[in-house]
Amino acid sequence: MSRIDDFEAFMAIVEHGSLTAAARRLNRSLQSISRSLATLEESVGVELVQRTTRRSTPSEAGAAFFRRIKPAIDEINEARLQAANQRSEPSGILRVSAPVLFGPDFLMPVIADYMRMYPRVEVDLQLSDEFVDLGAEGLDLAVRIGNLPDSSLRARRLGALRRVVFGAPSYFERHGQPTHPFELSKHSCIVRTTDQRPGEWMFQIEGKSRPVKVAGSFRSNLMVSIYAAAVHGLGLGYSPLWQIRHLVDDGRLDLALTEFEPVPVPIHAVWPEGRSSSAKVRAFLDMLAPRLELKNL
Repeated sequence: MSRIDDFEAFMAIVEHGSLTAAARRLNRSLQSISRSLATLEESVGVELVQRTTRRSTPSEAGAAFFRRIKPAIDEINEARLQAANQRSEPSGILRVSAPVLFGPDFLMPVIADYMRMYPRVEVDLQLSDEFVDLGAEGLDLAVRIGNLPDSSLRARRLGALRRVVFGAPSYFERHGQPTHPFELSKHSCIVRTTDQRPGEWMFQIEGKSRPVKVAGSFRSNLMVSIYAAAVHGLGLGYSPLWQIRHLVDDGRLDLALTEFEPVPVPIHAVWPEGRSSSAKVRAFLDMLAPRLELKNL
C-alpha cells in the first residue's frame, strides 16, 4: 500500500473522529486503517492519535501534523484526479444537495440537461434547508443560499437573491401600500414563528441595514401557509422573491417597499477540496452557473 494511503487514513481519522468512521469513509477495512496509522506513527516517531473505546482524537503533535499535511495531500489527490479524468466522460453517481423549495423549480432543469448530455451519470438529489456536512453525507456538491461560514469547502458564487415585502391586491385596496418600512407598524404583517428573530424584518434605510419590528393577527411556522394567507388578503409577508415569483407573475401578489430591499442574499455552489477534479463534478459546475435561471429574483 502506497505511503499516501497512510496519510489519507490519518486525515480521515482526524476528520471523522474514529478509525471505524475513517474505514467507512475510505471504503477500507478497520485493520487496514489501523496498520496505516501505526506505520505513519512509527515513521514520524510520535503518537499522532489518542484512542479511546468511543473516539479517536489527534494529539497535540497530531493536530499540528494534520494542519501541515492536509493542503499537500489534497493537492496531490486533486492533481491525480485531474490527470485521471482529463479525457474521461463524466460517469458514476453525482450526489447533490439543495434547499427544499429551490431544488425542484430551479435546479431540476439544470440536472435534466446535464443527464441528457452525460447519460453515464446518475444523480442523487438530496433536499434539505440545513447546511449539511458534505463529507459525512458523501455529497459531491451542494447549492447553498445565505452567507457561507468559514470552512475548507470550495465555493463558486452563482448569484444573489432578493428579499421582498408582498401582499394581495385586495389587501392594498383596503389598507393602501406602505411607502416606508416604519409604516409597517400600521399594517397587519404575517410573521413566521420559526425565524431566528420572529417579527423582525430587515431593510436598507439611508444606506444602512436596519431591522424593523412587525406584528399581525396571523402567524405561522411555514412559509407555504404564509403565502396562502397573503394571497387571501390577511396581511403583508416577507420572504425571498424566488419563492413567490410565480404568485407575483400571476397577479395574486404585489410587491411593496422595493426601494428599501435589504442587500440580496448570495447563492453558492460548494464542494469538498479536490472534488472538482472529478469529471462529473467539473462538468456539472461548468453547466450550473450559466444555466441557472436567477434573473429577476
